[in-house]
Amino acid sequence: MSWRVTLDCTKAEAEKISAEGDALFNDHPSPPVLVAEEPDPAKPDEWRLHAYFDHEPGWDELKLLEQLASEGDPHLERMDDDTDWVTMSQSGLEPIRAGRFFVHTPMHHSQRPADTVNFEIDAGLAFGTGQHATTKGCLAALDRLEKAGRRYTNVADIGTGTGLLAFAALKLWPDAKAIATDIDPVAVAVSEENALINQVPIGHGAGELLLATADGMQHPMLEARAPFDLLIANILAGPLKELAPSFAASLADQATVVLAGLLDTQAEDVIAAYEAEGLSVAEAGEGEWRVLVLEKK
Repeated sequence: MSWRVTLDCTKAEAEKISAEGDALFNDHPSPPVLVAEEPDPAKPDEWRLHAYFDHEPGWDELKLLEQLASEGDPHLERMDDDTDWVTMSQSGLEPIRAGRFFVHTPMHHSQRPADTVNFEIDAGLAFGTGQHATTKGCLAALDRLEKAGRRYTNVADIGTGTGLLAFAALKLWPDAKAIATDIDPVAVAVSEENALINQVPIGHGAGELLLATADGMQHPMLEARAPFDLLIANILAGPLKELAPSFAASLADQATVVLAGLLDTQAEDVIAAYEAEGLSVAEAGEGEWRVLVLEKK
């Protein structure tokens, strides 16, 4: 038995659902799958949020969803017993292409181009994997860094979510060591499953990925691996600012930092926090969702 809650929302709210939804349901024992869709292309600002639950959601859960979508009251419906609601939710998650990367759910495996680096990410436990503008922007930024001749040997992906950005870094720099962490143990478990699906080896050596549950940079594995020459963090503006000192302290000279999860209106404050730690901006990003590339000189 599964349940679906539907709310009308704006395009701006839809674009924030991935990050804000994860934050709202971070401690929830059975979080919903969140999917945003554009019902009518002729009305580009009118979107719709669907939340799929494996149980009948309570009042508290409905009130949390109302924080994500301000346009109307939630509509609750019970799905048929034989409805595969995860597959149904994934049907709206179209593949994306960012630089040389192509990211898709299992439903779109047959659409893989022959000339791309392909990743299959099951969206059953995390909405918008590879779909959200910040993830796409991070993939494109990593692709540009490699094309510009940058080489990295020690990579950290903080707040990894599904492991995707760490996977991409290892594809670009196959001789690097990488570690991916998240504050949510479910995300770490999902990343391990995705690594298996995408044939990313788990381990301590070159070309291999370590996974750990960590709050920011507070973990013995992170401390042992530092200093990093590439650090990626696609989280939220608030944590990015708070983590600026510990991120900077974990970097090698000439290191690169890729930051995302922040709105255009938040970029100036995030940049200031890292400039105060001695980093300089290489790319300030563009659009509503910024992806910042900074360097430690």
